[in-house]
Amino acid sequence: MSKISFVIPCYRSEKTLEAVVKEIRDTMQEMTAYEYDIILINDCSPDETFAVIERLCREYDNITGIDLAKNFGQHAALMAGLRQSDGDIVVCLDDDGQTPANEAGSLINEIENGRDVVYASYASKKHNAFRNFGTRMNDLMTRVMLGKPKELRITSYFAARRFVVDSMLEYGNSYPYVIGLVLRTTGNISNVPVTHRSREVGTSGYTMKKLLGLWFNGFTAFSILPLRVATVTGAVFAGSGFIYGIYTIIKKFVNPNVPLGFSSLMAALVFIGGMLMVMLGLIGEYIGRIYISINNSPQYVIREVIGGESGAVSCETRRHGDE
Repeated sequence: MSKISFVIPCYRSEKTLEAVVKEIRDTMQEMTAYEYDIILINDCSPDETFAVIERLCREYDNITGIDLAKNFGQHAALMAGLRQSDGDIVVCLDDDGQTPANEAGSLINEIENGRDVVYASYASKKHNAFRNFGTRMNDLMTRVMLGKPKELRITSYFAARRFVVDSMLEYGNSYPYVIGLVLRTTGNISNVPVTHRSREVGTSGYTMKKLLGLWFNGFTAFSILPLRVATVTGAVFAGSGFIYGIYTIIKKFVNPNVPLGFSSLMAALVFIGGMLMVMLGLIGEYIGRIYISINNSPQYVIREVIGGESGAVSCETRRHGDE
């Protein structure tokens, strides 16, 4: 019998998490061909989310709770849950009830039909304008930087085969970016339509700072395109400056009385200097992340793992990948 592992990163979800778990349980009662477990990862939520996870782990023997030592972000929490999972198919979804757990069968059926990874796609997303803008920008970034097919829709609700998850877990550096890990593993990816729900309780935990950090993770960890853009831009400006210098010399010879133009010169210097600072900052970002990775900065640190089929409770401080 195949096994499904549901992985749910949790943050500020004390009022929604129980309903999500109940919906998974109700759905899987109808899918009797599979056994399943649920892995809940508390990303150091400031509310009572982990207390809810503890209660669910005591109530059900196929639920495992992971408590991270600090807030590492959604993608790091996902990696912690994926590492804990052992299902033949892994389904990742949100903790707020907006990703419909009762439609997980659609994703699983598409996997059984031969796909390696299946993402839910939404005709309309019930997010606020800020989150929808972030989604569009993330889609553009993944297409330009990571080579995502234009027609493929990437969301936080997806299912993946075990070999894909195992390949993703080979990435041991800091700043994991799940979308990049999926795209570099397989191209056998598809979408299935599902209904996106309105948020009933609370607000999104994503801020502009977190979204910008997520985008930086994506293109600095899995693409060198920004460095190539910097090289081409530098070459263009250098060539333009050389040509303009020749033009200025010729113009001076032709008409010695023509002023050289201090203002235009300063404008050009300021613009080019600003571009150089941007490019140096980008290179510094890459070097900084290399430095952090060399120093073995962890993707996440686990404070405690509770529950599971054995009902065991353990308390530990563990870096990713440690045995």
